[in-house]
Amino acid sequence: MTSTTFITDQKGNKISAILPIKAYKQLLEELEELADIKAYDAAKKKKQVFTDAATAFKQIDAKRKKNV
Repeated sequence: MTSTTFITDQKGNKISAILPIKAYKQLLEELEELADIKAYDAAKKKKQVFTDAATAFKQIDAKRKKNV
């Protein structure tokens, strides 16, 4: 169990928290994983159009030549 310390204002309202670095790192990892899951779910909802590799490379080359 982690020991979290809370910082309070003069009225006793919790305004900040201090937690062990291990708990902080775990929290960051979980937030990053959640962000990845949300991005995946959003991508799956969009209509997807697939292009074969040869066509994709031609399109990339055309854009590169246009931007030079």
